[in-house]
Amino acid sequence: MAEQQLGVLKALDVAKTQLYHFTAIVIAGMGFFTDAYDLFCVSLVTKLLGRLYYFNPLSEKPGSLPPHVAAAVNGVALCGTLAGQLFFGWLGDKLGRKKVYGITLIMMIVCSVASGLSFGNKAKGVMTTLCFFRFWLGFGIGGDYPLSATIMSEYANKKTRGAFIAAVFAMQGVGILAGGFVALAVSSIFDKKFPAPTYAVNRALSTPPQADYIWRIIVMFGALPAALTYYWRMKMPETARYTALVAKNIKQATQDMSKVLQVELEMEERAEDIVKDPRLNYGLFSKEFAKRHGLPLLGCTSTWFLLDIAFYSQNLFQKISFPLLDGSQRQQP
Repeated sequence: MAEQQLGVLKALDVAKTQLYHFTAIVIAGMGFFTDAYDLFCVSLVTKLLGRLYYFNPLSEKPGSLPPHVAAAVNGVALCGTLAGQLFFGWLGDKLGRKKVYGITLIMMIVCSVASGLSFGNKAKGVMTTLCFFRFWLGFGIGGDYPLSATIMSEYANKKTRGAFIAAVFAMQGVGILAGGFVALAVSSIFDKKFPAPTYAVNRALSTPPQADYIWRIIVMFGALPAALTYYWRMKMPETARYTALVAKNIKQATQDMSKVLQVELEMEERAEDIVKDPRLNYGLFSKEFAKRHGLPLLGCTSTWFLLDIAFYSQNLFQKISFPLLDGSQRQQP
């Protein structure tokens, strides 16, 4: 394998755990933090959206999103995520992880803000533009998912690679918790500032017009962690594994990792011949790839698929499923 023969990649694999490893964890982890926040914060505001834009004064219950609108608001970002993973994953192999990393981050920042600034004050206009911007937000998130994990794995050494990647993925849970915290904090502030009667007491005044700002602030907050990490992401050099094995620029990879590892790495005489060896260059859909990586890839993707069925459905629809578990909102026959 080329990774076993190139000195610069050997140095990465056997490097002691250093500050740059933890810097990479924080930078890549903030990507997963932002991804989880942006994807799941919408589930915290859908009931409010229903009360604001689907209010019926003749109904005994507060307004709620129609099923097709609720499904679109909750699910459209996941459609964008799927498309973004395929597109940016491919683009990251063509242009480099660092360059595409910046593109996805900018898209996430812009679309988070745009989602909170959805146009109009009528249900159709707000829901349409919200779904439009959340699709493109998901598209950017889809690019951040594979790039964050890939960058961390390509920076890590062999000994702690699994632990570092797990630490990056664990930031998803922190992002979900942060979404709940922000929603509670913003709602509490507005509740104290603009107190309102219950729906049973006064249907029209139970949802003050200022509540329209609550969901917008919660949604737009996702742009903040992404913006804070943009500078540090752009300061990270391209990963040596990409520069050496894909771009085939051994000299640049050696220079970059000399700075990162803070050691002097020497260029190898036959390095260029190693990375151009036809036996080590095979495509994703080749027989060689299937022989070497097909079974582990199938095992990883299939188990991850089953996990995500429960993970995403539970987080997106918990406001519906959890009350039904205790029977408090179970419909009577």
